[in-house]
Amino acid sequence: MVKIFIRLCFSLFVFQAQAFAALPDFATLVEDVSPAVVKINTVGSSTPTADNIPSLQGQIPEIFRELLEQRQRPVRPSQTMGSGFVVSSDGFILTNHHVVSGADKIQVQFADRREFLATIVGSDRTSDLALLKIDATDLLSLKFAKPESTRVGEWVIAIGSPFGLDYSVTAGIVSAIGRSLPTENGENYVPFIQTDVAINRGNSGGPLFNLDGDVVGINSQIYSPTGGSVGLSFSIPVSIAINVMEQLRENGQVSRGFLGVGIENVSKDLAQALGMPGPMGAVISSVAPKSAAAKGGLFEGDVVVSINGQSILYASDLPHIVGLIEPDSTIKIEIFREGKRKKLSLKVGSLPGSNLAQIKQSDDGDHLGLRIDDIAQDELRALNLAGGIEVVSVTDNSPADETGIQQGDIIVQLGFSKIADADQYLSIIAELPTQTPVAIRFYRQGRAIFRTITLEEN
Repeated sequence: MVKIFIRLCFSLFVFQAQAFAALPDFATLVEDVSPAVVKINTVGSSTPTADNIPSLQGQIPEIFRELLEQRQRPVRPSQTMGSGFVVSSDGFILTNHHVVSGADKIQVQFADRREFLATIVGSDRTSDLALLKIDATDLLSLKFAKPESTRVGEWVIAIGSPFGLDYSVTAGIVSAIGRSLPTENGENYVPFIQTDVAINRGNSGGPLFNLDGDVVGINSQIYSPTGGSVGLSFSIPVSIAINVMEQLRENGQVSRGFLGVGIENVSKDLAQALGMPGPMGAVISSVAPKSAAAKGGLFEGDVVVSINGQSILYASDLPHIVGLIEPDSTIKIEIFREGKRKKLSLKVGSLPGSNLAQIKQSDDGDHLGLRIDDIAQDELRALNLAGGIEVVSVTDNSPADETGIQQGDIIVQLGFSKIADADQYLSIIAELPTQTPVAIRFYRQGRAIFRTITLEEN
């Protein structure tokens, strides 16, 4: 019995030793890539505080109410932190849109304690990606993994600054790929990588590596009932990151393909009812008038099963694929209609607002001195507004500043034109006359305000 026990113990020891020997060595990988990972600190202006005496607002004349607002609206600086990484040796850095959105000052810090001020080349809310630029050369840059090379179950590591703890390393495995996490306004253009890597506040924008030291994703968000990591982390895959980064670098904004259809998953019963061999694809529940889908001959009840040879298994696959297609390009689409397969060709449209809603954020803003952003539909409904754009920041001594517009104001009208979104806003200000007062209507803390704004000559 003693000999058997000794043999069992020895076998268990050998098994454990082999198991530990099979674990990857992260140390060398971390040493190689850490110099290209950065910590990002931002400073911006918080939303103006609410008035202290709302019950009296309606009884105060307009001129005194404005003076009271100016006395009671202390603008407190807000600070955020995140992570990012160098994508080219001449100082381009990739991070999350939500890390730098609304920032007045962006500081980038390297592991060797070097610090730089960064400017925003472009920022895209839909993908939650932003491209920054610092004045530096000969930087170590990271490589992207080949798109679609990531596999479920493979080891991955994250480097970032959770809760300000600089350059922390966490490891785990890929739990799933192609996860659909619709945004607050229903957009679903990112097939996220799900991992069990510990990600927390401050990791946002940092890289997710495979064991070759290549970036497979950009850490973006977590699911947590507590606010901390519970093993459900989500990263933007490189297929999206490369596409967005190249567009931001070239144009400062992002365009996305768009069909103009409402879609749903195909259940087993629905597949049978439609004469399909099994549940697959995206069934079209609605087609927008004059959309790319309508012009291309798609109808309600059609089931899209592939686009340019890429199979669509679930409805969420369709926007993932179409969003990466350049607007105005022609695609080959395969559908089921009345139980028969059919192939079509159609020209892809452009996602409304995708060209202008994520505006290139210059230090001086637009012609009026504003940096603006679109507002989610649920927020507009909560404010009982049909449309509008939110003021992200106001440049000092600009026409908007002279008018008294503040961060957080919601602009709904310019001249005689109502503003639905950022697209319409930019088209309106491009045609504004100079040296002529123009009416502007906006909402502040739920109250409508009419003013005039004058665009000065350049």
